[in-house]
Amino acid sequence: MSGVPVVLFVCVHNAGRSQMAAALLTRLAGDRVAVRSAGSMPADAVNPAVVAAMREIGIDISAETPKILTSDAVRTSDVVITMGCGDACPVFPGKRYLDWNLDDPAGQGVEAVRPIRDEIERRIRGLLAELGIAVTT
Repeated sequence: MSGVPVVLFVCVHNAGRSQMAAALLTRLAGDRVAVRSAGSMPADAVNPAVVAAMREIGIDISAETPKILTSDAVRTSDVVITMGCGDACPVFPGKRYLDWNLDDPAGQGVEAVRPIRDEIERRIRGLLAELGIAVTT
């Protein structure tokens, strides 16, 4: 990896876990990491409970929209973090792949989303430490 690392978060609907992860990494790393998210079968909108849980910690993702996963997005990323998308994510040599086994917030209320959000933040802090990037907040 040279320059700013590119991290791609992938889940099935790009409406929950990957949206939270992208927003949290952006907050914690600022412009020292390029952040993307996508889904293998994107939903029409971000999960409202996820939006509410992120708003509780001062992050507004209400304007985000789920995006389709493309081979190009994977090819141009340095780190690809999957969250329950199974084999839908293409694999390219030289990329770092991580699979984060996290509960799916689909159909859940804010109370169930909070621990998922907090676990994602914990893992992102660990990823930043591995990448040698100090947390900004």
